Amino acid sequence: MIGRRDGRLGVGVVGAGAMGAAHVRTLATAVPSAEVVSVFDMDTERATQVASAVGASAAGSPHDLIAACDAVVVTSPDTTHVDLVLACLQARTPVLCEKPLAVTASDALRVVEAEVALGRRLVQVGFNRRFDPGFGSLKASVDDGTLGRVRVLHGIHRNASSTTSVDDAGLVTGSMIHEFDTFRWLLDDDVVGIRVESPIVDGFRDPQVATLWMRGGAMATVEVFVNAGYGYDVRVEAVGTAGSVTLEPRTPVTARAAGAASTVLGTDFVAHFAESYRLELSAWTEATRAGDAVGASAWDGYVANLVAEAGVRALDSGARETVAVPDRPPLYG
Repeated sequence: MIGRRDGRLGVGVVGAGAMGAAHVRTLATAVPSAEVVSVFDMDTERATQVASAVGASAAGSPHDLIAACDAVVVTSPDTTHVDLVLACLQARTPVLCEKPLAVTASDALRVVEAEVALGRRLVQVGFNRRFDPGFGSLKASVDDGTLGRVRVLHGIHRNASSTTSVDDAGLVTGSMIHEFDTFRWLLDDDVVGIRVESPIVDGFRDPQVATLWMRGGAMATVEVFVNAGYGYDVRVEAVGTAGSVTLEPRTPVTARAAGAASTVLGTDFVAHFAESYRLELSAWTEATRAGDAVGASAWDGYVANLVAEAGVRALDSGARETVAVPDRPPLYG
C-alpha cells in the first residue's frame, strides 16, 4: 500500500492555474484518502495561495515536489507535460497527467517506452470523460448490445471561448483530442483515417469538423467550435443497427444578456465536468494506493497524439489522412 502513515496518499500538484487549483480543491475536500502536500507553479505567489488554502506547502521546483510526494498530478502547460511525466517515471512516482500527454506523438512515445522499460503502469492520462456518469451510461449502451452494432458516432464540443486552443493545429491537438480518446474508448476500436475541414477560409479556422474512420468499420463525426459564444456544450450520439442513444447537454442555467433574461449553457468546463473530475481523482487515488492503475494509459495518450497529428495533416491537405497505430505493447493489455 502506497501512502502516508495515516494511509492517505500524499499528492503533489504541478500547475496552479484553473485546472490545477480545481484539482487541489477536489483532492482536499472530496477525496478522503488523498492529502495535498505540495503545489508548484512558476508563479510562486499563485502556488503559495493555492497550497496554503488546503494546508499544503509551495515547492521550490517540480523535482522537489516529486521527491516529497507519493504521487503527482500534472496540470501545467502542455509543453511541459512530457518532461514532468518522464521525471516521475525516473523517480518511480505514479502520475496523473492532464491531456495531452505530450505535444507530439514522438514525445508521447518516449513516455510509453520509459514506462514499458519499468515493466509497470505508473501513468494515467486525464481523459476525464471516461469517468463522467453520462458518458459511462452511453458506453454501457454500446457495450451491452442495446444499440446493436454501432455504425456511427456524432460528437459536438463547443466552448464559449478559449484561451488555449488559439490556432488551427491547437484546436485539433488541444480540444478535439478529447473526442479522439472518447470515441476509441466508446467503441474499443482504433481510428484508421481522418479528414478535418472548416467553413473558415481566412484566419483561425474555428469551427472545425472531422470525419473519423474506425478499424472495425464504424464512422464518426466531430464538430469542435471553441469560440461558439453561447456556452460550454458537449453532446454525443451513438447510432446502431437496433437504435440510438444521445448524451444531451447539461441542464441550462439562466443568465442576463443585454438586459433581458436568456437561457444559456454554463461557460465553465471545469464546473460542467466537476463530478467526472471527482470520480477520476478518487479512482486514481485508490488505484495508486493499491499499486494499480486505472483510466487512460500512456498508450492511450500516445494514440490520441497520433490521431491528432494526422488530423492536423488532414486540415492542411484537405484529404483523408491515414492513422497508422502500431501494435499495442503487452503492458497495456
